[in-house]
Amino acid sequence: MECEKKIRCLFGTDGVRDVANKGLMTPELALRLGRSYVLYLTERGAPRPRVVVGRDTRRSGVMIEAAVIAGMMSAGAHVLTAGVIPTPGVSFLVRHHSANGGCIISASHNPAEYNGIKFLDGDGCKLADDSEASIEEYLGDNLIDDWRPTGASIGVSEDVSSGGTDYARWIMTLLHDRDLPEKDVVVDCANGAAVSVFSKISGSLPGWSFIGMRPDGLNINDGFGVMHMAALSGEVLAKNASFGIAYDGDADRVLCVDGKGRMIDGDIMLWVLGRWMSRRETLGSGVVATVMSNMALEEHLSSEGIRVFRCPVGDRYVMETMRQKTASLGGEQSGHIILSEYVKTGDGLCTGFLFLRACMELGEDISTLADRFGRYPQLLRNVEISGGSKIGAEELRELSETASEMLGEEGRVLIRPSGTEPLLRVLVEAKDPVRMQEVSDTILERIRTTSLRSPTATRQGGF
Repeated sequence: MECEKKIRCLFGTDGVRDVANKGLMTPELALRLGRSYVLYLTERGAPRPRVVVGRDTRRSGVMIEAAVIAGMMSAGAHVLTAGVIPTPGVSFLVRHHSANGGCIISASHNPAEYNGIKFLDGDGCKLADDSEASIEEYLGDNLIDDWRPTGASIGVSEDVSSGGTDYARWIMTLLHDRDLPEKDVVVDCANGAAVSVFSKISGSLPGWSFIGMRPDGLNINDGFGVMHMAALSGEVLAKNASFGIAYDGDADRVLCVDGKGRMIDGDIMLWVLGRWMSRRETLGSGVVATVMSNMALEEHLSSEGIRVFRCPVGDRYVMETMRQKTASLGGEQSGHIILSEYVKTGDGLCTGFLFLRACMELGEDISTLADRFGRYPQLLRNVEISGGSKIGAEELRELSETASEMLGEEGRVLIRPSGTEPLLRVLVEAKDPVRMQEVSDTILERIRTTSLRSPTATRQGGF
């Protein structure tokens, strides 16, 4: 490993991720990551650590899981195998079993050919940057190969797949009959890990219908889920339903649609949940939102006397900021929402159910939320980075400053590299959509002078 101490080379904003069986995401690296993680836990006071391991529905999941578990057991860990379960389900089981940590085999919203590995601490939270950097350091340490427990010191594996039922039962406690809309609800499970939960509780949800419920190992996120909201919108309209809920492959994200098939994103959910928790006096100091959240969120919550704290993109940065600011609610426009009173990581199932509950208890008309939110126009342009092409941090800073001067107080600009894809994300937000387009075009023209490929553009989304 040729990286400085505490600088991550493998981990992005949400674990290690790549095409399965190629690049970074090979069984060989998975085994070594498993060993490194156990070594990390052991040297921090947890000899023979207990670790919960779960996965989503990808065909490669069994292969990567087996390699990770082998690595952990070879380092002396007691591995609790949960099988197919949402990422927040693993977090739940870490706390339920008083484990020392957790590991999720998933590439979240990415297509089926991808897979990933992300680790949790003993509280069920995503690891901090320096912790992931420490795990990477162990990969290049001779200790990882020299440390070889034998005999009774070799680790063991214990099946805790029944824990998925415990998680499903807990999810149901969040929603009561009075919280259910008058008309049907449609749920899109993205052919992912959410299927493992709703297959257990669907009988307790009369009037609800489900799509994306037939995972075959290759169809996760394929035409369904948060990356393909048209499927849910179409089904809601076809069934004349009042509400729709969509998840990503590992169900740590949620996006919704109203009865007209219109998007209800993370910003709108934070707006509703923030007011609900404030009235219940459980909000803490305010709401944490990432730099990608719409300026309308701040305007709405500020008018209610609720502070908004900004943080970098990534739900673990949301959680870190929530801890720092003693806030109980935080999230991303893309649908990662954390309600620390209930969960320690993004939990799409928890969020979706509590959002319904909040709407009912606040007397919110779900069908008018999108209209009343009145978001600032946003233009997000994703610039694909080719090969080794780069644009320097100083140039990015200059571009941001120039664009901010052009917008003044009527908008904002954000330029950042993606942590999960080879993309540079350019977000321009402004009250005046014409000005928004002009500023965005100016930035993109500057970027085109580099060796980056042509950009693709999306409005109000594209995460």
